[in-house]
Amino acid sequence: MPFDLLIVDDSAAIRKILQRVLQKTEMPIGNIHEAGDGLEALAVLKANKISFVLSDINMPNMDGLQLLAQIRANEDWKAIPVILITTEGSQTKVMEAAHMGATGYVRKPFTPEQINNVLAGLTGSPLNG
Repeated sequence: MPFDLLIVDDSAAIRKILQRVLQKTEMPIGNIHEAGDGLEALAVLKANKISFVLSDINMPNMDGLQLLAQIRANEDWKAIPVILITTEGSQTKVMEAAHMGATGYVRKPFTPEQINNVLAGLTGSPLNG
């Protein structure tokens, strides 16, 4: 069964890089949706059945932690795995994200292998990049 993914980042370049990385995995990918911030992401979540969310933390309008809180508070979405992708070096932010229910995180700059490893942990099967 293909997974529909949502990539949330205010950088269009990062969204495109993540799309390329995801398309090179052996993960059965359906649609890859994009959003430029948390508010756009909520609209995508309302309109589509999303299997995984990959989200930046630092974004305008609604950041990744606020988005995570909205996802975890919604009965229909609370089980969706959310991976945060961040430049945050602060262990405090990472711990806050984990406490709020983030499934995992990857630091920027990331490698395709790091993304594959995080997703493999969620799907329970190794993914090749």
